Amino acid sequence: MTMSDQAAPPPPSPSGPPAASAIDLVKTYGTGDATVHALDGITVDFERGRFTTVMGPSGSGKSTLLHCMAGLDAPTSGRTFVGGEEIGLLDDSGLTRMRRDRVGFVFQSFNLIPTLTAGENITLPADLASRPVDTAWFDFLVDQLGIRDRLTHRPSEMSGGQQQRTACARALIGRPDLVFADEPTGNLDSNSSAQLLGFLRRSVTEFGQSIVMVTHDPRGAAQSDRVVFLADGRVVDDLSRPTADSVLERMRTLGE
Repeated sequence: MTMSDQAAPPPPSPSGPPAASAIDLVKTYGTGDATVHALDGITVDFERGRFTTVMGPSGSGKSTLLHCMAGLDAPTSGRTFVGGEEIGLLDDSGLTRMRRDRVGFVFQSFNLIPTLTAGENITLPADLASRPVDTAWFDFLVDQLGIRDRLTHRPSEMSGGQQQRTACARALIGRPDLVFADEPTGNLDSNSSAQLLGFLRRSVTEFGQSIVMVTHDPRGAAQSDRVVFLADGRVVDDLSRPTADSVLERMRTLGE
C-alpha cells in the first residue's frame, strides 16, 4: 500500500548536511576515581534518508549517544547537530521546538501517558503545540501499524506490541525528518518486533525519513542500511549493507 499525495511527506533533499551529527562528543558521569566516560570523543554522521543502527556491548554508550544527539541529555563537551542546527546553541524554547518539530523518539519502555487513550497519546505532540493533526497521515499511521481498533484503549488495556506501535505512531505523527529509536523492540515478542522493524524500514524507503536505532538484535540490524559499532564510548567499526551473520560476527569480536 502506498500513501496518497495528500498524506505523503516531501522527499528527502539529495544534498545538505547529515540528518544528525556529533563532533568530539564526550559524556562523563561522576568525579575522580568514580568517573565514567559514557562517550569518549565520538565523531559520527547519520545520513539523510537512511536507516542506521547503533550496536555495541552493554555500557558502550549507545543510549547515551542517542539521548545527547536528540537533545534529551546534554553532553559534557563536544557538539551535536540536527541537520545544520547546533543543539548546544539553542535556548530552552528553541530546544523544545527542535524536539517537537524535527525529531521523533521511540523508547524501549514505550513512555505512553497511562491516563490517555492510544489516540490521545498519538496526537499528544500536536496537542501540546496547539497545532491541528494531519488526519490523512494519522489515518495512514494507525492503519499501517494495525492499531485502529485500539485507539480508545488506554495503555494498560493494550499488549506490549500495541503500546510500542502506538509510541511509534506518536513519534511519527509530526512527520519529523529524523527518528531516534532506543531498543524499540527490546520488550516485544518476535512477531511484534518484525512488524515494527518492517514499518521503520518502510519509513525510510517509502517516506524518506532518517532513522537511527539502538538494538542488540542482529536480525533487527539487518533491516538497516548501515551499522555503527561502539565500544567503551567510542566508534570502533562501521558496516554497510549488513546481514544478520555479518553483524553477529562483528559483535562477537566486541565481546558480546
